[in-house]
Amino acid sequence: MNIFFRHAGPDKRKPKYLTKLDQVPQLTEFEKRELQKVNDKFVFRTNDYYQSLIDWNDPDDPIKRIVMPDVQELNEWGELDASNEEKYTKVRGLEHKYPSTALLLVNEVCAAYCRFCFRKRLFMDENDEVTKDISAGLEYIREHKEISNVLLTGGDPLVMSTSKLEPIIKQIREIDHVQIIRIGTKVPAFNPFRILNDPALLEMFKSYSTSEKKIYIMVHFNHPRELAPEAIEGLNLLTKSEVSMVNQTPIVQGVNDDPEVLAELFSKLSYMGVPPYYVFLCRPTMGNETYSIPVERGYEIFEKSRALCSGLAKRARLVMSHESGKIEVVGMTEEQIFFKFIQAADKINNARFMAFSRNPDAYWFDDYPETSDEFSPFPETVRAECLEFP
Repeated sequence: MNIFFRHAGPDKRKPKYLTKLDQVPQLTEFEKRELQKVNDKFVFRTNDYYQSLIDWNDPDDPIKRIVMPDVQELNEWGELDASNEEKYTKVRGLEHKYPSTALLLVNEVCAAYCRFCFRKRLFMDENDEVTKDISAGLEYIREHKEISNVLLTGGDPLVMSTSKLEPIIKQIREIDHVQIIRIGTKVPAFNPFRILNDPALLEMFKSYSTSEKKIYIMVHFNHPRELAPEAIEGLNLLTKSEVSMVNQTPIVQGVNDDPEVLAELFSKLSYMGVPPYYVFLCRPTMGNETYSIPVERGYEIFEKSRALCSGLAKRARLVMSHESGKIEVVGMTEEQIFFKFIQAADKINNARFMAFSRNPDAYWFDDYPETSDEFSPFPETVRAECLEFP
């Protein structure tokens, strides 16, 4: 694999983007016809570098599964905005769900499109959530001094040229109460040459990731095979550019729903100084049934994988990004499963602990009964005082 890129010379290797199934010679004519029905609904985009990571002799290849369409995406299942992000949109292009954190949707394009994307609605013709003019979003952040973290997302911010990304970061850095800038990206996996070929990007990070106010790159590696030599080199260059990095991934059926695979991913990343952060259970997004796994199976896979890792590799948390907040799966017995709010949209739910009867068919928090045994980690008087703080 990677033969073209390994022998293409060290300078200015630039992947070719593929947006049509006819550009994928490994597909049969029948496959192209069947998969075109999926493409008519959910957009397809990849590149020849990422395609070179696929073992086409393996019908169940995990890299292929990440990026190539599947006819089961047409199954009737889920919603386009499964976590109701629209509810927390304050101005176009900005979401404010948790007091300290704001999301700026700065781009509606990715280097390639994960088939299990929870924001695939952004890549549809009728989408109007993303705006190139972020002035209203920046003004909102300026006016809300409780915001200490700004996450640049979309789409993928690193698809943007450095000349377009730098003014955004510069303007955010000029807001005194913003301490951390986060960039959510899969570019280091999809197209590491974006990093390898652009010294200006790395210099920009050095300028704005300061000793007291860091830029965090939230990378998105789903499978250890994505850690090709080019990707590793890109991660090392990012480390040298003074940013901090952590990895996030969902557990995806057919990609990393195997404890040994997930443990290998956690371990390899930790060796490189990129600790695992959140591991997500797939949101019930339209088209994603074939990629999702039940909550309780996900917990079992997650804990078995962590048991295979050293301490630095097992720091991830298993979570759901639910409409009501970020909910961690914290434990399970033969009869019950336990959840806790890490962050809540409504402050009354902060640190709320919940116990439910087991439901092996549950794919999402909403699949558990409305009533549960709830436990507060604080006495009520102390809890009331704590909740006054963001």
